[in-house]
Amino acid sequence: MKGYTCVLSLVIFTIHGKLIPEYLEAIQQGQFMLATRNSSSLWQNSTTPETHNVWMRVIPRPYNGMIRRKRDWLIPPVSISENDRGPFPKQVVKMKSTAADSMKMIYKITGAGADQPPEGLFKVDKYSGMFWVTKNLDREETEEYVLTTHASAEDQDYTETPVQLTIKVLDQNDHKPFCSQNPFMGEVLERAKQNVPLIQVTAEDLDDPKTLNAIVRYKLVRQDPNVGAFRIDPTNGVISLASMGILDRENHTVYTLDVEAADMDGHGLSSTCMVTIIITDSNDHAPKFSKITYASTVQENKAEEIVARLVVTDRDEPLTANSVAKFTIIKGNEEGFFNISTGPSRMVGIITTSKALDFEQAKDFSLLVVVTNEAPFAVPLPTSTATVTITVQDVNEPPVFESAEKRIIVYEDLVVGSTIQKYTAKDPDTAREQKIRYKLLHDFANWLEITEDTGLIRVRSSLDREALFIRDDQYTVLVVAYDNDDEPATGTGTLVIKLLDVNDNAPVLEQRRVPICSKEPKPICLTVTDPDGPENGPPFIIDLHKEYQRNWTIMSNSSCAAWLRPRGRLALGEHSLLLRVYDSKMLFQDSSIIVEVCDCKGDDVTCSSGVYAANISTLSVYVLAAILGFLVLLLLLFLYLRRKHGIKLEQFSQKQEDRDNIFCYNEEGGGEQDQDYDMMLLCWSPEISSTDIAPPALHTAFYRQHPEENEDIGHFINENLCTADDDHYVAPYDSMLVFAHEGEGSEAGSLSSLQSSISDGDQDFQHLQNWGPQFRRLADMYAVGEDE
Repeated sequence: MKGYTCVLSLVIFTIHGKLIPEYLEAIQQGQFMLATRNSSSLWQNSTTPETHNVWMRVIPRPYNGMIRRKRDWLIPPVSISENDRGPFPKQVVKMKSTAADSMKMIYKITGAGADQPPEGLFKVDKYSGMFWVTKNLDREETEEYVLTTHASAEDQDYTETPVQLTIKVLDQNDHKPFCSQNPFMGEVLERAKQNVPLIQVTAEDLDDPKTLNAIVRYKLVRQDPNVGAFRIDPTNGVISLASMGILDRENHTVYTLDVEAADMDGHGLSSTCMVTIIITDSNDHAPKFSKITYASTVQENKAEEIVARLVVTDRDEPLTANSVAKFTIIKGNEEGFFNISTGPSRMVGIITTSKALDFEQAKDFSLLVVVTNEAPFAVPLPTSTATVTITVQDVNEPPVFESAEKRIIVYEDLVVGSTIQKYTAKDPDTAREQKIRYKLLHDFANWLEITEDTGLIRVRSSLDREALFIRDDQYTVLVVAYDNDDEPATGTGTLVIKLLDVNDNAPVLEQRRVPICSKEPKPICLTVTDPDGPENGPPFIIDLHKEYQRNWTIMSNSSCAAWLRPRGRLALGEHSLLLRVYDSKMLFQDSSIIVEVCDCKGDDVTCSSGVYAANISTLSVYVLAAILGFLVLLLLLFLYLRRKHGIKLEQFSQKQEDRDNIFCYNEEGGGEQDQDYDMMLLCWSPEISSTDIAPPALHTAFYRQHPEENEDIGHFINENLCTADDDHYVAPYDSMLVFAHEGEGSEAGSLSSLQSSISDGDQDFQHLQNWGPQFRRLADMYAVGEDE
């Protein structure tokens, strides 16, 4: 078989007059022979400003042997410039199958832009294979289209293998750069350094980034204010400070810039980006006092008192660390009498006294104050100072005691009138001629008195360590010292008197009534109370009076003051005993105790007296109810009889004729001596006491000595009786009581003088009939007696 030559006609696009590299390599290897448009009249061509169509004949190398070659076709990538103005449809490329020379072929295309959206953008002539574009393309919408070409014989059963056709859309500079944000916002310190990056301006271009169409360059075209403070890098758009010290926030707080962004390496299409730069404050202005000298006065003895207010000004931004004032006293406050702080407005210095001033020590002060800011200065700046002169005013100060609290120790039996202590104060006002006087305050028991001029304290009434209000053997009194100024000042001191114990209280039994079993009784533990101190208290000794020693015995014991036990079996009921109790200093007192002997055995003490009393009480209630019921029945019976017999109770009425015989009195007076009585006999007397109880530690009950004017005597007696019932220091009810003499009998003599015992047979009662209806019944009774 002879060799054959296959010719494939293709359109080769060149870019800027250069062949596509893939085909150039194939030509160099000798696989193809290149024929230009002038080499043969058979080749068609078309030319565009930047693209040349080149027909290429495919001439295989000569081969002497017989080779069977597969029919095929080859279509190179096709490029179409965007925004082509037409006319449309416009030829792009002609497809031809290798089998077209021997048979008639039919061509078609499929894919996006052909039979898929956007449909109809490309089409092909089915017989000639000419490929057309129907309208202009947009690279920014679609960069390339990939179609599939199909070829088949019209009247034979032959189909070429489908081949992909790639159509690239060539870029044109049809988009100008646009700012990524507008405006750009930035800020810079007014004292920022030169060439420090502040903000970056960026612009984007939708054109092909591989071409000059999308290469953007930046240029600063305007500054407001136009002082040349900023510069911009043309490549990356970074804005920085052109020189240091040119910015001043106090004059211009905001700068606005216009930046031009252009493609084609700065020579193509352009847009303008706005930039706003805010100048932030630096501490480049020092605060200054509104005045350089201040004068003020302050009273002595006043701490935390405002002395002066120092006002400052600062040009830096208000209420920031660059303008907030900070004050320091650098001279005149070596002893720390004053403090200085910043006021709420942050621009005022407030001087106050840190402790009380003393006019007698220093009458005036001179302070030197300097002001700075909370933030350090950005540049070296001179500071501002002010001088404050403070005058101390004298005031009347209270007397001061030599010691705020004075403690002394005395015995509680100190004689009334004895001197305890001299407690005095001094007047700190050395420039004033004043006298100090004294008085006592909170002397609850009224035990003390003080000399007004000298402060000498004496005993006014007997002291008592065992008083109820004494705590820890101490009695505390406040002593007041005051001067004679027009507005007197007072000072106080505390006098603490520790009372030493003396043996002035006899011991007493705590038990007043105890139970015990009659069979195999257990000893009774007796306990003793002594309000005196430990040195005048235990050990206690208890003796039983001789008259009770026959039936009872006392035994010593470590856990109790003594054990009380019967010598033999005793009768049931209550037994009264009298015991004498001694303390360690042999001070004694007799105490009585009631021992209730119960019908029980050993230490299981059970007495039924309580149950019996409860039963008696219940029984008495029933008896009383029965009596009341009986009286009600009698009353009803009496009313019934009176109504039945028509008896009428006549009311007593005093008539004129009766006045010579019957006298009515509304008084309850007694005989002549009853009108002359001693009211002191109705009052409690401390001299009259019983010896079987402990003497009172402190008598707190108040008995009235005389009734008030026009007061009922019964009310007076009942009031003192209630006071005695509440008085825990008087003799108990079961003790021997001593009463004062109550006077002789009445001078009226004996009732026997009325001769009531003589028989009334000699009396004539007939005249009672003349006394009126009130005595008629009485007359009838006696008249009947005489007849009988």
